[in-house]
Amino acid sequence: MMRELGLYLHFPFCKQKCFYCDFPSYAGMEEWMEPYLAALIDELKSWEQPLRNNQIKTIFLGGGTPTLFHGEQIRHLLEACRDYLDVSESAEITIEGNPGTVDFEKLSILHEAGVNRLSMGLQAWQPRLLKTLGRIHSRQDWLDAILWAQKAGFDNINVDIMFGLPGQTLDEWRETIEEVCKRDIQHVSTYSLKIEEGTPFQRRFHEGKLALPSEEEEREMYHTAIGLFREHGLWQYEISNFAKEGRECRHNLIYWNNEWYIGCGAGAHSYFNGERFSNTAHIKDYIAAVGQGQRPVVQREVIDREDEIFETIMLGLRLIRGIQKTSFFRRFGVQITDLFHDEIKLLKEEGLMEEGEDSVFLTLRGLDLQNTVLLTFMK
Repeated sequence: MMRELGLYLHFPFCKQKCFYCDFPSYAGMEEWMEPYLAALIDELKSWEQPLRNNQIKTIFLGGGTPTLFHGEQIRHLLEACRDYLDVSESAEITIEGNPGTVDFEKLSILHEAGVNRLSMGLQAWQPRLLKTLGRIHSRQDWLDAILWAQKAGFDNINVDIMFGLPGQTLDEWRETIEEVCKRDIQHVSTYSLKIEEGTPFQRRFHEGKLALPSEEEEREMYHTAIGLFREHGLWQYEISNFAKEGRECRHNLIYWNNEWYIGCGAGAHSYFNGERFSNTAHIKDYIAAVGQGQRPVVQREVIDREDEIFETIMLGLRLIRGIQKTSFFRRFGVQITDLFHDEIKLLKEEGLMEEGEDSVFLTLRGLDLQNTVLLTFMK
């Protein structure tokens, strides 16, 4: 039986590493971009036989900054995807980009090559916050990129923005949202700042040099976003994501529904055939391993039924619609309301969960306390 899955392609190159970022990406390694792209295509080819009974329904080019590469290089990569894998004609194909790394010509090439969804990082509207974050673009760069993308034919654009930033006020957060919504954007991802290990922000935080909003202020920003996006016709469908009707990110829904996906590139993760595995995050090691005909995998974990059930709940409860009972039963042969009868009853009594005819889902308070909810399901 044909099975559908997603394909993630990682590009670990940046002009400058943002101060908050802990993703596998590197600045100052541009000389490795061409050999890396060749290795990425070779890794794709190695999946031709293992995926012969599977169809790719989404492709996501993430990073790092994929748009550091030339448009023709991305076109060549997507042609390789279609040569070696069964890519659906209706596949959602997303590329992440940063302002300052695109122009109208590059975006036109990408659109002609089949990229039909663009994700453009803004993070904040205010120049001082962009500087604080270590972003290399101005808001005018972002405005130019959005206008070029729309002129090139993109009608499915996501924008990333952040709240809970050092020194950020509620009024500044409102302004960022309003400015994004003025631009005919179809999807917005909102992220609260997390202080990640090994980042410049972590060092500044421990030195007492990072003045962050309080937890209460951060929650107010989050709830403000929900209301403002609703006013502009973008509906919350996941904890951090808002979209116009029919413009939900199909690729990310694969993750939240705990479906299979393949990740290619340095630091990429996969979930396939009951296993989770990840590639080496080091560019040179990745290129060397693929060049020797080896899988660049450095970590592998078999997911048993108990783990799969918990992960399906953990990820599914991020969705506003929650977990569909029929889908859960079809997958595991047991009703979620039978398997976790007492847990669901308790969460409903505490006002953290509600139950519909074919779903269980978190209330707004439950979304705020998601970690507490998940502890209830751990056995």
